[in-house]
Amino acid sequence: MLFSDPKDDGRPGTFSHGIHPEDYKSFTCELPIERMEFVPEYVIPLSQHIGAPAVAEVEKGQKVQRGDRIASPGGYVSVAYHSPVSGVVKTVELRDHPCGEARPSIVIEADPFSSQKFQQRGELDWLNMSTPQFISLVQGAGIVGLGGAAFPTHVKIAVPEGKNCRFLILNGCECEPFLTADHRVMLENANSLLYGTRLLAKFLGAQKAYIGIELNKLDAIEILKQKAAEQEYDVEVVPLEVKYPQGAEKMLITAILRKEVPSGKLPIDMDVVVSNVSTTVAIADYFQSQKPLIERVLTVTGPGIRRPANMRVPVGTPIRDVLDACGGLVDETSRIILGGPMMGMVQKSLDVPITKGTSGILALTDREVHELKTYKCVRCARCIEACPAFLNPSQLGLLARKSRFEEMVDASLMDCMECASCSFACPSGIPLVQSFRMAKSYVREKKAKE
Repeated sequence: MLFSDPKDDGRPGTFSHGIHPEDYKSFTCELPIERMEFVPEYVIPLSQHIGAPAVAEVEKGQKVQRGDRIASPGGYVSVAYHSPVSGVVKTVELRDHPCGEARPSIVIEADPFSSQKFQQRGELDWLNMSTPQFISLVQGAGIVGLGGAAFPTHVKIAVPEGKNCRFLILNGCECEPFLTADHRVMLENANSLLYGTRLLAKFLGAQKAYIGIELNKLDAIEILKQKAAEQEYDVEVVPLEVKYPQGAEKMLITAILRKEVPSGKLPIDMDVVVSNVSTTVAIADYFQSQKPLIERVLTVTGPGIRRPANMRVPVGTPIRDVLDACGGLVDETSRIILGGPMMGMVQKSLDVPITKGTSGILALTDREVHELKTYKCVRCARCIEACPAFLNPSQLGLLARKSRFEEMVDASLMDCMECASCSFACPSGIPLVQSFRMAKSYVREKKAKE
């Protein structure tokens, strides 16, 4: 199925269903990105991405420089890891991970006398590079999706045989409440974003590139339109309605190209590749200076933090140190979430590291966190109206309560993107998305055993 260019009817692009939570962007949307100071110790988990864990290449006592490779990909769906600082490998052992488990990690003690300046190595000659070489370099640079999913980017941009990429879509929606890291990246790294867009368009063979941005980021829309015009680069900046989950791949494709990706299909099946804007800037950084993914921009925000900020933080920095750099937590803080409030992960400890997929740290107080009372489903259909994947969350929830997971698969469970729109809309306080995650985990484990 091939798309034609979207019709310009003057309305902002969007998709059917979805929800409109308060965005809470005002905490940090106008705060420039600041660099996190270096701390004494860094913990780099070998599992920060979807796929096989990386394999450590260093051992205790080994000296490393900032940007040195310290772990190799553990398979095709895996990426390399690099040292975020110059220092000495303290140990390779199990350490607490944001997922709640202990995972194999490389612990590096930073050199207190090092300037920690990355030694740039010059621009790569990508004009004379083959597509397989480009894909291999992206994997070797350790680049994963920075929107939160942390899917290895080289896998996404490796167009399978028999498929074509006609459209490249850059995702600048950042529809999660509170988060503004991508917003600031678009404002402050617009040239790098367009450079990375050129790279991806060339090696994907894309005929057209779009940057989708929600209308609550008008300054980003204007600056990218201006920069694209100055550079005479053919990329269309598309204003989108402010709605959650506008940044989900399938929703974004619908909003921009006015076509739906069918159930069971991927964007590439529809001749489309979607890349997060911060991921695209990370690709540009590597090909301009050979700097691998050793740091990322994230938002530290919420009523529970004394000084909200957008920060550039080395991967492996303990959460506790990031919070201290922002003035610490207020006394009433009762919950820390990595990511946004809709799809983020609640933390039980502050002694876990920032990973490549950490888009933000959200601190909530007793005023925002309440024990939710759960009542019986009243069949109001609000969850159905909210679900952007056109599922029946009420039915799936009833099946989950009875552990009828195979029937949930028949009811399109695996199409659920876990956006939590159904849980947000439910007046009975039923934890729908949590039960779906549990069911999907059961199904995947059963398949793996089989």
